Amino acid sequence: MALLLSACGAGGRPSGEEGGAQPGITPQSVKVGAHFPLTGVASPGYSDIPTGAQAYFAYVNANGGVNGRQIEYVFRDDAYNPTQTSQVVNELVLQDQVFAMLGGLGTPTHSAVLDYLNSEGVPDLFVSSGSLLWNQPERNPQTFGWQPDYEIEAKILGQYIAQNFPQAKVGLFLQDDDLGRDAEIGVRRYLDAQIVAAERYTPGNTDVAPQIAALQASGADLVIGFNVPSYTALSQLQSLRLNYTPQWAYSNIGSDPELVGSLLARFSEGAVTDAGLLDGAITTEYLPSVEAADDPWTQLFTRVWQEHGTGGELTNFRIYGMAQAYAFVQVLQAAGPDPTREGLVSAVEREGSQLEGPWLAPYRFSEQSHAGISGVKVSRIAGAGTEDLTPVQVTDNGDAPITPYPGGPSAPPPNGIPAPPAG
Repeated sequence: MALLLSACGAGGRPSGEEGGAQPGITPQSVKVGAHFPLTGVASPGYSDIPTGAQAYFAYVNANGGVNGRQIEYVFRDDAYNPTQTSQVVNELVLQDQVFAMLGGLGTPTHSAVLDYLNSEGVPDLFVSSGSLLWNQPERNPQTFGWQPDYEIEAKILGQYIAQNFPQAKVGLFLQDDDLGRDAEIGVRRYLDAQIVAAERYTPGNTDVAPQIAALQASGADLVIGFNVPSYTALSQLQSLRLNYTPQWAYSNIGSDPELVGSLLARFSEGAVTDAGLLDGAITTEYLPSVEAADDPWTQLFTRVWQEHGTGGELTNFRIYGMAQAYAFVQVLQAAGPDPTREGLVSAVEREGSQLEGPWLAPYRFSEQSHAGISGVKVSRIAGAGTEDLTPVQVTDNGDAPITPYPGGPSAPPPNGIPAPPAG
C-alpha cells in the first residue's frame, strides 16, 4: 500500500556518441524506453499511461513512422519501487540500448535514476510528475518536465480561491514530500493570510483520521488537497465519518473521478460505489478529458485507441500517454532525419515552447528552462466530468504573475500526426 500512497510526481554532461553510432537508432527504427507501475498497488490508473503512448506510436508507425523510422516503445514495470526503477532503467539503457527515455513516472521513482540517466547522456524527456526536480538544466541537462509543476498549479488554484472565497478559512491537506512542499509554496503566495491549518500525511500511512479531525477542529471551511488519488478517497471517507463538509479543492493528479470512484468503492468495501462525494470539488485541468466527447483531440485519441488500443476503454490516463507521445513525435521530427541524442535535447530546447498539441497552455522549454506546461484552467467536478470556472491561466515559478492565456486551443492535423517543423 505504501507504494500507491507515495507521490507521483517526489548530472553530468552528455556522453552520447556525437557524430558516431547512436544507441537505439537505426535507419529503420528508434527505440524509446519508460518505467511505470504496471503491477502492484500503484498500477490502477497509472498503468494506463504507457498503453496510451503505445497506441499512439502504433498509429504513427502505421502511417509511415518518423522520417521512415518505426518507433519501438519499450516500457518496463517498476511497481513504483525506486530500487526496482533503478534496475529496470539500467536494463533499458544497457541491455535494450534505448535512444531516449520518455515519461518515466513518479517523483520518488524517477529521482532514483535522475543522476544515472544524465551521466549516461540519455535524453530523459517529459517525466510524468510535477516535481520541480526536472527543471535543473545546468545540473541535469538531459531531463525535462512535462506537466504543469505543482508550484504553478497551486499558484493558479490559490489565486482563484482568494478571489472567489475571500472569507474562507482555508485548510491544507498535503503529502509530506516534494508534492506537498512544492504546492504549499505556490498556494501560500495567494492564501497565506487565510490558511488556518496545514496537515501533512506520510505516504504509506493510510490512517488520515488525525489530519481530517485537525482540519475540522481548526474551523477550515475550504480544504485544498495536494495528494495522490488514494488520499483523495481516504480524505473523503474520513470526512464522511466525521460529518465534515468543507468546500474541497484537489490537485489535478488527485481528482480523476473514475479512478477515485473505484478507490472509494475498494476502501469502503462497497459502502460507497462511485465518486459522487467529489461532486462540486474544485480542481484543475491542462488536457482534454475523455468525457469531452466534442473535443477534436478527444475524438482523435478515441479513434487511435479504437484502432490500436490494447483493450478496455479510453481513459484520461491513456489520453495523458497519447499527449506525451504526440509531443515526442514532434521533437523527434525537429531533431532531423539523422537524430542524435544531443540533437534531440537541443530540439526540445529550441522548438519546445512552440509545440502545438492537446495541452491547453504552452511549454516553457528553452536552454534556460526545462519546465513543462505553463498553466491550467480551474474547473469544478460535476458527475463524471467537469465544468470550467476560469479560462486557461499561465504563469511561471516564483513571483511571476498569473495571466490569462491569450491563445486558443490548437486543432489536431487531419491525419492526426504533427507536421514536421518548417525548414
